[in-house]
Amino acid sequence: MVTTLLVAVVILALAFDYTNGFHDAANSIATIVSTKVLTPFQAVLWAAAFNFLAYFVVKDHKVANFVSKIVFAEFVNIHVILAGLIAAITWNLTTWWFGIPSSSSHTLIGGFAGAGMTNALYMGTSAFAAVNAHYIIPIIIYIVAAPFIGLLVGYVITIIILHICKNARPAVAERWFKAMQLISSGLLSFAHGTNDAQKVMGILFLSMVSSKIIGSDSPMPEWIPLACYSAIALGTMSGGWKIVKTMGSKITKITPLEGVSAETAAAITLGLTEHFGIPVSTTHTITGSIIGVGLTKRVSAVRWGVTINLIWAWIITIPISALVAGIVFALLHLTGIGY
Repeated sequence: MVTTLLVAVVILALAFDYTNGFHDAANSIATIVSTKVLTPFQAVLWAAAFNFLAYFVVKDHKVANFVSKIVFAEFVNIHVILAGLIAAITWNLTTWWFGIPSSSSHTLIGGFAGAGMTNALYMGTSAFAAVNAHYIIPIIIYIVAAPFIGLLVGYVITIIILHICKNARPAVAERWFKAMQLISSGLLSFAHGTNDAQKVMGILFLSMVSSKIIGSDSPMPEWIPLACYSAIALGTMSGGWKIVKTMGSKITKITPLEGVSAETAAAITLGLTEHFGIPVSTTHTITGSIIGVGLTKRVSAVRWGVTINLIWAWIITIPISALVAGIVFALLHLTGIGY
């Protein structure tokens, strides 16, 4: 039965990575589509290619290691992982349906933590005993910090570019920035791949360890990163058009110059957090960067009503995912599936 559940976990984990791809495709392509640099079809192919390129470049898996330690090992089993994935996929599909750019990263983390906490209750201890504060606290901090850093970097980059190009002819500058947006969009897609695919890699590695297939000190099997980067790239190719509309036009109007600034700011922020192994939200980061770009024009250029609604979605993602995962874990326990 454990082997059957492990197969189910692998399938669901890759399904989550696929939903992550089309849910978060908007992060990479919204600005480049809204500025008409690429058509939607061209944009998703471009983004997917850079998603997958990360497989050949990134080999340290720091983010994957971070995610695998959110719940203490004694509270992790295959049922915890299964319940966390079901909750994460449910929230991803729900927010995609309503066009809400919520965090795929945080729903996965919330689901994993919620299932672990429920397992702790069944084991007769405090729910909070299951959560490793050393790893969960930085995630909570970066719910605020990542979009703020993206906002600040986006604002600064835009001001610098505007200063450098103040004497440029508008038509010439726009042609240059449309070309540069191909690069900045590619960098953002690459950063998205390195950051988001690794979270599922950590979950899959943990499922192998908890099933006693490999030891906790074993190297990560090569099929895991290959499968995860492939799944997220395929998901990105499927697009997420409802969320593209929100990210590309509802927060603030984006020009090619501003698209370059926002994408570059988000890529820099994601690159830094990946370097330090912190699993942040790509969605939060690019949203903050777009807001920062909008603020260079005027405060009213940002549609704050839309932004506040997005912030509420961010706030409730982890607790709702944790609650759903807890319910799923309890149902698995009640029905005796795999026990």
